[in-house]
Amino acid sequence: MDRHRSEHRVSLMGRLYGVTRAGYYAWRRRADCPRRQRDRQLTQRIEAIYQASRGTYGSPRIHGALKAQGECVGRKRIERLMRGRGLKARAAKLYHANPGTHAFYASVPNRQLDRLADAPDRVWVGDITYLKVGGTWWYLAVVLDKFSRRVVGWSLGKKKDVRLTLSALNRAVGQRRPGVGLFFHTDRGIEYAAYAFRERLAELGFTQSMNRPGELTDNAHMESFFHSMKSDVIHGGVLDGEEQLARLLSAYIPYYNGVRLHSALDYRSPVVYEKEMG
Repeated sequence: MDRHRSEHRVSLMGRLYGVTRAGYYAWRRRADCPRRQRDRQLTQRIEAIYQASRGTYGSPRIHGALKAQGECVGRKRIERLMRGRGLKARAAKLYHANPGTHAFYASVPNRQLDRLADAPDRVWVGDITYLKVGGTWWYLAVVLDKFSRRVVGWSLGKKKDVRLTLSALNRAVGQRRPGVGLFFHTDRGIEYAAYAFRERLAELGFTQSMNRPGELTDNAHMESFFHSMKSDVIHGGVLDGEEQLARLLSAYIPYYNGVRLHSALDYRSPVVYEKEMG
């Protein structure tokens, strides 16, 4: 019955548009035009990049990823193809903020540290964030290279204290082995102002730097990392305990360093940025 209805519709269309049945079926069998074929190929590549990013890439980052692969394609075309497939970057709203906050952060950089951070291992920044797992609060201390935004050390613990910040610092030193003269910048928390931490920095030949009173933007790179991490993998997930959280971080940080594209780095990952610019 369905086949007969289909044949009837074809006959009606043929009489209406003056097309023979043979001509209609020849048109159906004809290959797509080059542009449609190209769109189909691009869509497959876009979906692969989108899935690899865990659904966190929008059209700007996908455009950057395709460009890095040697693919020349316009942003508007990517946007159109993503809309057609219902692909939209997933970004969690982690807090209620003033609409002008991000513009404010971008417009008031710490110019002194930015001038010093002209190569890897010249300026590191550190901070601590809170992560709730199974009703328990955990603390994550991270050390970031300001030049490339690369995570160079991190430590997870139950207590927000100097042992946690020292652990992250020592991991960073063990991995990067920087020379003397490095600037290490943090907020004014006691975990960084403690004598044991200051003594370790002096032992390494590092210069300590802290946020200026009343300045909210001195450590914006760290805030940006924590926001990306939480919106990419923490927010909305269900974690059972420390081991699962540690595994998640152990997988995410290499992805963040080596794969995730950063708009501030002209859509390159920190690892690639260091190789090309360091």
